[in-house]
Amino acid sequence: MGFLHPLKVPFMTDDLNRKQTLDLTAMAILVILCASWALQQVTIKVASQGVSPVLQSGIRSIGAVILILIWMTVRQEPILERDGTLWWGIAAGLLFAWEFLLIYWGLEFTHASRAVIFLYMSPFVVALGAQLFIPGENLRMIQVVGLCCAFAGIALAFRESLNFHTNRMLIGDIMLAGAAVLWGATTVLIKASPLARIKPSKTLLYQLAVSAVVLPVGSLALNEPGVVLTTPLIVGCLAYQIVWVAFITYLAWFWLVRYYPASRLASFTFLTPLFGVLAGGVLLNEPITNLLLLALVLVSTGIYLVNRPVADQGLEPRDVAT
Repeated sequence: MGFLHPLKVPFMTDDLNRKQTLDLTAMAILVILCASWALQQVTIKVASQGVSPVLQSGIRSIGAVILILIWMTVRQEPILERDGTLWWGIAAGLLFAWEFLLIYWGLEFTHASRAVIFLYMSPFVVALGAQLFIPGENLRMIQVVGLCCAFAGIALAFRESLNFHTNRMLIGDIMLAGAAVLWGATTVLIKASPLARIKPSKTLLYQLAVSAVVLPVGSLALNEPGVVLTTPLIVGCLAYQIVWVAFITYLAWFWLVRYYPASRLASFTFLTPLFGVLAGGVLLNEPITNLLLLALVLVSTGIYLVNRPVADQGLEPRDVAT
């Protein structure tokens, strides 16, 4: 497996040397994360057949909290240490909880293949927030062009949702776009606050613990029916969300956020819509229209432009913002 497995990367070390570009290790991890997060939308849709969406999200957070507490205990990492991050952690947790409420609830209205495209509007929020709150997170013009190209693809997908006979799909698309804003805001908050100085595991614990309380309460407030059916497939989908996505991939993501430029990481996650549309079409038989395919082409172009090597742009290394 080598460096391709997130848990085999030494991301819990005390080495605080921050990198300015994405190296091969970071890109390989990002590809795995993007594919994992894309498949998550499919597992949410499947599990919703037996477990109400917001409660499903709460169950995921509760299970992941248990895993992260075990992880931190085994590694003898301090859990209740006073480090000045409590209120920042609660704020990140609230953003995280609202984000996933919108994701899980929104998937009741829209397709998984569409949802994953709107969810990955988050790089625009990160790019804007980084300019305002994170020193050294500057975008070059070619990167701005890449982000705009990807945004055009997302706009096309929105245009398609306006052409449906009912507003159901549009409602879901808007909810996923709102979740994207919250995701981007959470990334910026972590990078710009004292949370950037603590171990990623504790940052993750803050978010999961807060959401483990908020989401079940949200389920009750929405009067959801709860668990109405359990099958091996539904249980397997929940396990995938809890163990792989909410635990392993999030630890890997927060390590990346801690050591690599936030705007480049967020831009690279535009790969997820590509995997997401493929997963929705193949596993759920969702329609893949020409507009959706065009949106994917634009997003893919945006990925290339944002991550284009400096040498290809006629720039010397010293010209790149640090």
